[in-house]
Amino acid sequence: MNKMNNTERFTDKEWEKLASILSGEEAENPDLIKRFMAEDFQQTGDKWKEIKDMSSHKEINVEKAWESVSSKILQGELDNDSDKTGMLVMRRAIIRVAAVALILISLGTGAFFLINTGTSGKKIAYSTGNDQKNLLVELSDGSRIFLNRNSELIYRNDFGRTSRNVRLKGEAFFDISADASKPFIIDAGDAMVKVIGTSFNVITSNAASEVEVFVKTGKVVLSGNDNSQSIELDPGYIGKISSGKTEKTVNNDDNYLSWNTGLLVYNGQTLDVVFKDLRRVYNMDIVADDITILENRWTSPIDNQNQETIIRLICVSFNLSYTQDGNVYHLVKK
Repeated sequence: MNKMNNTERFTDKEWEKLASILSGEEAENPDLIKRFMAEDFQQTGDKWKEIKDMSSHKEINVEKAWESVSSKILQGELDNDSDKTGMLVMRRAIIRVAAVALILISLGTGAFFLINTGTSGKKIAYSTGNDQKNLLVELSDGSRIFLNRNSELIYRNDFGRTSRNVRLKGEAFFDISADASKPFIIDAGDAMVKVIGTSFNVITSNAASEVEVFVKTGKVVLSGNDNSQSIELDPGYIGKISSGKTEKTVNNDDNYLSWNTGLLVYNGQTLDVVFKDLRRVYNMDIVADDITILENRWTSPIDNQNQETIIRLICVSFNLSYTQDGNVYHLVKK
């Protein structure tokens, strides 16, 4: 007896549900994902073992990943008229590959691409988890985007052909290649960011319906979705749109981009301030058992050291000792 093909164990409706989960249009279905993993992971996992290898690098080329499946899509489209069944099998194969990518990101790879077969066309997405920052996305126009933790970037596969549009959730630093004929536009949820060529940071907050932009070089236009209000930002300025209101201020925080650079500089700030920065930049939670510890002042730079080195420097400086539980450090006076 021939062994049943794995693809036949899923109905068309279940494949549609998997596609909806992958595109973010439907909530995850744990039972369906587990069954998919059990029956299909072995077949597809070998082809995508390289995705796991990518997890140890900050730089991942999403275009290369897309090319490996877009060629399959193209071949399926060419064969569509002569082999409807073949196209269905190809479509399912592509979903399998995307599903494995989704599973691997849950294991910590930090990046995945998805295929949207709807009217909006094919899309590529990057996403980071809580333990990953500075994921580098290089676009076809030469632009470079660095994603902070718990962030997502989505753009069409034909990015750059007629327009340069992306969608951002979370926080990212953009270094955009100049192209006056095709402005770079970011859909930030409650606001739009439009640039020609510049470098800047964008933070979106769904909970607060707020979008914040800091400009490092060049010029940026930040506007509400209805274009009723807009702010033109020069280097060194921060623009905010919150609940339809706009605000423009000068950035006085030397550590604003530290999540991207890894460099924290201080000139006498309290440890209370330092610990908050370390939580944001290095994912370290530091708890002082004695509140007076937080009143000590810090003047040394912290520049991409590992967590153990940082906590030891603090303890030596103020005659403290620590215990560790994961990423949480408890400080006590000696």
